Amino acid sequence: MTPVPSSTVVAYRDDGPLSRAMGLLVAGQLPPLPPVIAGTFVTGVLLLLGVAGTDGLAVFAPAVTLLLAGPGSTHPHDGRFDWLVPPILRLIEYTFIAAVGFAHAVHPVVIFMLLAALAFHHYDLVYRLRQRVYAPPWLSTLGLGWDGRMMVVSLVALSGWLTGGYALLAVYLWGLFGWESLTCWLAAPRSGVDATDMGTQD
Repeated sequence: MTPVPSSTVVAYRDDGPLSRAMGLLVAGQLPPLPPVIAGTFVTGVLLLLGVAGTDGLAVFAPAVTLLLAGPGSTHPHDGRFDWLVPPILRLIEYTFIAAVGFAHAVHPVVIFMLLAALAFHHYDLVYRLRQRVYAPPWLSTLGLGWDGRMMVVSLVALSGWLTGGYALLAVYLWGLFGWESLTCWLAAPRSGVDATDMGTQD
């Protein structure tokens, strides 16, 4: 049985193994929003410098973001403005992938396919949580999380194999997210009704 997330905001973060491991180190004691805002600023500066031609700086953006935002992954995100954390993480991830791709002359179609896979997954995640049809825990692990995907992009950027790396990552994520979503929703009618009934009885 798929466990119910303790917090929908935390589930919206789409943390990968690296971010979750860092969160365990602080046991949920670090407020999530200030570090994410700081990570956004630093990542933006690194991307601007990287796109401007300062070789190598942009690829450090994922590490900086992970160090700042990762420890907040185990916080319950129950603060007044903590709901801002997931969309900020989406902004960081999407901007990083697009900026690195365009800076290294990756074909726009390949960049779009990768971003589309992420957008599909995140839309599916939001809709599932609203319908109380929860994704299995292994999906965020195999899907790498925002942190893992940014790290993969950094590695392929350092290797110089951007177009092939983007294409393979896009195919992998489309296959994983598409297959899992399809099988989940095909099995969802009964479980979704049951979950709704349970919610009305609370």
